[in-house]
This record gives sequence, C-alpha cells and structure tokens, in this order.
Amino acid sequence: MEITLGEYEVLEDMLIDGLKIVQDTRLYRFTSDSVLLSRFAKARKRDKIADFCAGSGIVAFHFYALNKDVAGLDFTLFEMQKELADLAIKTAQYNGFENFTVENCKLQEIKEDYREKFSLVLCNPPYERAGSGFDNDEYHKAVCRKEITLTLQEIAKAASFALKFGGRICMLHRADRLPEVCYHLKEVNIEVKKIQFVGGRYATKPYLVMVEGVKGGKPGCEILETIVNLKE
Repeated sequence: MEITLGEYEVLEDMLIDGLKIVQDTRLYRFTSDSVLLSRFAKARKRDKIADFCAGSGIVAFHFYALNKDVAGLDFTLFEMQKELADLAIKTAQYNGFENFTVENCKLQEIKEDYREKFSLVLCNPPYERAGSGFDNDEYHKAVCRKEITLTLQEIAKAASFALKFGGRICMLHRADRLPEVCYHLKEVNIEVKKIQFVGGRYATKPYLVMVEGVKGGKPGCEILETIVNLKE
C-alpha cells in the first residue's frame, strides 16, 4: 500500500522477505538487539501477541515475518511516544499487515480490555536505570534507553496484567540485571523458564540476556547456549 512519508521519514529494509519499516531519522532507531529477541521467541498457532515498548515496531514486525506460516497470529503494539507509534502504523499499512493494532499509551495505563488477553508478550525495554549514562541524549531518545518513565517492576506488572494464565513473556535486558528481571517477574507470578545470554565476542562475558517467563509456571529453568553477536 502507498503511504506518505514525512520530511524526516525513510523506508528501511527489514532484511527479510523484502519488507520495509518506516523510520524517522530524528528519533530512536532500532538496533540488532531487536532482531535477536524476535528470533528467541517462538510463535504458536493463534497467539495473541503484545509488543511492549514497541518503538517503531521492529520486534513485532520481524517476529511476524519469521512466523508468517503460523496460523492466526494477532498483534497489539504498545508505545507511549506518539511519533513512534505513528511510524508503526505506517509500516503496517505499507506492508499490508492487517493483523496489527497500535496503542499509543503508557504500559502503566493499559486499558481494562486487555486484561489477560495475550498469550505472548514481547519486550525490548529501556536497559539503564534513570540517572545512569546517556546524559546528553535528547529526551525522546533517552526514554527508550533509560527507566525515566517506566521501570522494570512496572513492566513485570503490566505483563502479568496482560497475560493469560500460562502465557509467556520474552524479554531482552542487560546481562548484569538478570537477577532483577527474575525477581520482578517472580513477584507477579511469572516464572522464568528459559535464559539465553548474548556476547559481543567469543570468550568474553555476555552483555545481554534474553529470558522467557510463563505466568503461573512451575520452577525449573533451561539455560541455552550463549549467542555471539559479532555485529556489536
């Protein structure tokens, strides 16, 4: 479908199936972390999927492209910055994705309609605590990187609110914050069932971690082989 691009908007290749994503050169741009998360998560038939901290939507769009053969997937993207939410809407229109809805809201303010609606939550959240690093960033970029408007604990609460019993959350975070991730998910009855670390080089300590948690899951966790992301 044809769309009208704004002055600073560009179409970028998603590097899969010839699909494009709309980006604004002034706003936060996605990194390879997003693609790692979309490959870590696994789709199931008729999954209702929420993308938290969606930005311009790269995690959900790439995840869908990887799983187009899985029947009945439905997506709702949650993004608090209207400019980024609007980019996601344009991307869905351009690629003809009719199974995508975009909600421009804070995760702390998800509508009651979404209570226990989803079977899978994808989340690439701000990694840094408020007050650490990125001091010279513009605000609209800083909130994508730092817990200025949204904390890890609030993400966990929103996931527990939105997930059905037995539903899954797949999240990416800094490796050194893994204990916090596990703690806050456990607080809201989400059991971490799968962990995979990501390193920038061979034989170096990981810098990222991906986790899958299950709402109402029993204790027991699988540790997957560390991924080496040589692009970093």
